[in-house]
Amino acid sequence: MTPLIATTRPTSPPTFAELGVRDEIVRALAEDGIERAFAIQELTLPLALAGDDLIGQARTGMGKTYGFGVPLLQRVSTSTDRPLTGIPRALVVVPTRELCIQVSGDLADAAKYLTAGDRPLSVQAIYGGRPYEPQIEALQAGADVVVGTPGRLLDLAQQGHLQLGGLTVLVLDEADEMLDLGFLPDIERILARIPDDRQSMLFSATMPGPIITLARSFMNQPTHIRAEAPHSSAVHDATEQFVYRAHALDKAELVARVLQARGRGATMIFTRTKRTAQKVADDLGERGFKVGAVHGDLNQVAREKALKAFRTGDIDVLVATDVAARGIDIDDVTHVVNYQCPDDEKTYVHRIGRTGRAGKTGVAVTLVDWDELARWSMIDKALNLQCPDPAETYSSSPHLFTELNIPTEATGAIGNAGRSPAKRSEGGDGERRESSADRQRAPRNTTRSRRRTRGGRAAGGDTSAPAARTGEPGEARTAGPSDDNGQSAPRRRRRRRPSKTAAAVNGN
Repeated sequence: MTPLIATTRPTSPPTFAELGVRDEIVRALAEDGIERAFAIQELTLPLALAGDDLIGQARTGMGKTYGFGVPLLQRVSTSTDRPLTGIPRALVVVPTRELCIQVSGDLADAAKYLTAGDRPLSVQAIYGGRPYEPQIEALQAGADVVVGTPGRLLDLAQQGHLQLGGLTVLVLDEADEMLDLGFLPDIERILARIPDDRQSMLFSATMPGPIITLARSFMNQPTHIRAEAPHSSAVHDATEQFVYRAHALDKAELVARVLQARGRGATMIFTRTKRTAQKVADDLGERGFKVGAVHGDLNQVAREKALKAFRTGDIDVLVATDVAARGIDIDDVTHVVNYQCPDDEKTYVHRIGRTGRAGKTGVAVTLVDWDELARWSMIDKALNLQCPDPAETYSSSPHLFTELNIPTEATGAIGNAGRSPAKRSEGGDGERRESSADRQRAPRNTTRSRRRTRGGRAAGGDTSAPAARTGEPGEARTAGPSDDNGQSAPRRRRRRRPSKTAAAVNGN
């Protein structure tokens, strides 16, 4: 493999038309506001359009999807060796369901003016968490380009519903993530079903050893392309990073202040566990924020609904676990909050890579608990962030408000949820409503009387009172004498013992 490394690029990036892209694709991209190529696209398009195998390496958010998507669509739509019959001609393999939805949507948008004979070019998403039948019907109806996750692709291929013998283009996207998720065995089984005479492209943010070995096994003299200099930082220069040592019991309050920073737009909050993700989402919802969650405990329909609401702006805060968020590709995210410290530097890079995308700036806030300091120290050292000992920070710390541009009047909630519990319990007419806590603290009813009894009779000679509970069998209760204040002295209990005669009789 011959690396092709770009350390500089022209001041004005070239347009897709200048790079030789079809007018139909250029028109579709322009309608989405995409006219000029990013660095990875500028470098990959000439080689990919020529049919060469290539490895594209760039940080997340640098435009890799169109780096392989545009040449893929152009080759499939202009192929003259055999007509498009609905059997897949291109396959894109991605690690997660969310990324599958994202990539297939982007390709469908770019292909909306392309045709396959007398019908539109078809792009079909194949992923788990959804019923098999609709996906099988879509493949039977014809799919020119298939984007899918390894497990579902392999299942449908083994069942004979997905035909891979007609592929001319293969793309592995986010290959390093597929390695982390354990998908390499499935990838190798899929590769065994694909013709050797094909164009192959592999895109990845990092290039660990197993990925290089995989590339050598199925690619034909690929050109390795990097969209930045080898010494460049793994994290975005356009992302401003803040790291705070925060107490677990104060994190919710602290995050609520961060979400009220001036200029904050769409925000992603990352957690390590599914339970924490849902807990944080519920807590922020109670505080008045428009929030959704994406994690493994939610079914696919709920996850897609939350992602759609986040993309359309119906919610502006999305809480997600690492695996669920790997396929979320939204350019307008302004803030990323690491509610829990990432496990390693790669996870940290992927998390904060959700902001500062497509040439925009972003803010990344990482909260490190006391028991996470050792883990953070390793991340800091690996990425040379020069912040091994984060400042101890609370939701009321002045430097938090100053550094993140948070208004001083920001509280732990917004809107109606931001009022005090006493005020929230008031109605619109100012009348106070009784809360459960109020009912628990209500004074005892002074008009209620209790009657005392002695030996089954009312203490004051009232025989209408119910008798007291009698003792256990064999036990008698006697009333003790009263003191000068009329209060009864403690009663004595006397246990009856069997007589000697009875004992003698029993003994016989």
